[in-house]
Parts: sequence; C-alpha cells; structure tokens
Amino acid sequence: MSTTMSPFHIAIPVHNLKECRTFYRDVLNCPEGRSSEHWVDFNFFGHQLVIHYKEKSQENNHTNPVDGKAVPVPHYGVVLNWSDFHNFADNLRLKNIKFIIEPYVRFKGLVGEQATMFFLDPAGNALEFKAFKDRNQLFAK
Repeated sequence: MSTTMSPFHIAIPVHNLKECRTFYRDVLNCPEGRSSEHWVDFNFFGHQLVIHYKEKSQENNHTNPVDGKAVPVPHYGVVLNWSDFHNFADNLRLKNIKFIIEPYVRFKGLVGEQATMFFLDPAGNALEFKAFKDRNQLFAK
C-alpha cells in the first residue's frame, strides 16, 4: 500500500446549511470551496468535506464505550500533529465549543497512546480530532 496520504471525501447531512456553513468556515477555519443552495464543499484539513442539506432527524446518536468514555458513532475527524492538536483544542475552548469528550490523553503509556477530543457540529454530527506523539502508533496493535 502507498505511503502517500490521499485526501478523503466525506458528505454529511446538516439540517441548517447556513449555521453549519458558518461553523465549518469560521469556527473550524476550513476554507470554503464550491457550493449551491443545497450543499457546500470545505477544505477540511486537506480533505474534502461536503455538507448537504437534509431535514432534521429525530434519531438518537449511538455510542460505544472506549477507555471508559461514551464515544459517539458515527464520527469523523482528523489526526493532527501533537502541538497542532493542543493549539486547536485551546482555540476551540476560546470559541466556547461544548465538548462531548474533553481533550485528554487516551491509552496513556500503552500502545496507541493518543490525545483525543469529541464535539458536535450544529447539526449534531460528531467530530473527533486526535494526535499521536509517535504517528507510527496510528495503526499499532
């Protein structure tokens, strides 16, 4: 398998296009790309994220236990470098983001040790951002 990182593409539903457009552009600082009345492309840390309008759902989010925390499923996000993760977390705190799981170090001293945090976008989509001091631990067993 190639070691060159390929950008992923993900399209997610949002029930308020204007509010989510502002969140991804102004809170997460993702540059905006193409758009229409029903969707908006973003440069999501080098990946293509598209928010698509969909009527609000009444479905409850599912969670699975990981490291004693209720991790929302599904979720998406980006693996940042260690210092960028902490700077990003500090910036989110300044913007009064309410975390589902506050930034902390998971699996401390074990294989796969990582900093992680979870929060929701305005449409209720769960995001996880994480970082490894040693990125070689990303897929370590």
